[in-house]
Amino acid sequence: MSRLLLAFALLFSFCASAQDTIKIGLVTALSGQSARAGEAITRGLQVAIDELNARGGALGKKFELVRRDDEATPAKGVIAARELLFREKVTVLFGGLDTPVSIAIVPIMNEAKVPFMGPWAAGTPITKNGSKDNYVFRVSAVDEIVDKAMLQYAERTFKAKNCGMILVNNPWGESNEKGLTAALSAKGLKAAGIEKFEGNDVDVVPQLTRLKSAGADCLFLVGNVGPSAQVVKSLDRMGWKPPIVSHWGPAGGRFTELAGPSAKDVHFIQTYSFFGKQSPVGAKVMKALMAKYPDIKGPGDITPAVGVANAYDAMMLTALAIQAAGKLDGTAIRDGYYKIGKYDGLIKTYSKPFTPEVHDAVNENDYVWTQFIDNQIIPVGMKK
Repeated sequence: MSRLLLAFALLFSFCASAQDTIKIGLVTALSGQSARAGEAITRGLQVAIDELNARGGALGKKFELVRRDDEATPAKGVIAARELLFREKVTVLFGGLDTPVSIAIVPIMNEAKVPFMGPWAAGTPITKNGSKDNYVFRVSAVDEIVDKAMLQYAERTFKAKNCGMILVNNPWGESNEKGLTAALSAKGLKAAGIEKFEGNDVDVVPQLTRLKSAGADCLFLVGNVGPSAQVVKSLDRMGWKPPIVSHWGPAGGRFTELAGPSAKDVHFIQTYSFFGKQSPVGAKVMKALMAKYPDIKGPGDITPAVGVANAYDAMMLTALAIQAAGKLDGTAIRDGYYKIGKYDGLIKTYSKPFTPEVHDAVNENDYVWTQFIDNQIIPVGMKK
């Protein structure tokens, strides 16, 4: 009988312990070509959680990170999200490295009334998803804003007048086609041409040849690591060297390895860089990363930096939302995001970052233009 009582006591102790943590779920690519980005998001979240837990967590509970690999596949992302939501009972779900994965998860979260925080995927429809009861937030780039910045950068930096689009053929590419077309139209311009490629294409020469024939004097590139690398290699085979102004897909993994020497010619957008003079928050996060992860010796080892920075700030803002909610209830936490006032973050100082109408905390003033130099992501024009 005493053994039975002991077993019940241990079970009760385990359950009580499980309830003493606030579970934060993460669904992202942890394997494949974008695994480096998934690891960066993990590190940003974990460093933030460590800092929060050292201060006592929130609502008297410590935070706990529980993650799953979506393998950059929407179907697997949905399975992972459901497991974290219904089996692990996460309080907030982070995730969606890939826009198609995020878009697949959005309806599940809105129906379950549990906040879904995006630290990477930039597709405009993720947060602007049409749901009357919207539980999706983001601390990351947003396509329709990035697209305006891409056009401005091409005009300012390369004096481009007739840019063509080369886009991955999926919802992320569609989101940027719409955004880039709108940005061009607002200035009375049209694209030299719009070409698509599949995620597994190894030769994009036909599409690029059509853009060259149309007189494109720069290329707007949207694609993740592997397909973006194939675009660069196809340009090398053609001997064509137009300026390439890219979304941030190349930052997500082994781009320099896959694209070869011309990887450095791609200029792409980021939300943060650990190079250069850091704010007090930046210095604090850098120190924490170097202490926790032995492979980080300096800013060049924090790659991609946006994964770390977006996830860190998103976690800190989430903790503020939970504290403002006063309880671990999805709707209360959703409304808690709206109650956040000022927060001195890593990317910037946030002031009322979320409202019922605006669920994106990062805007066009928060971007940094970068390129690969010696396999490190460096702000354009900055010397290492």
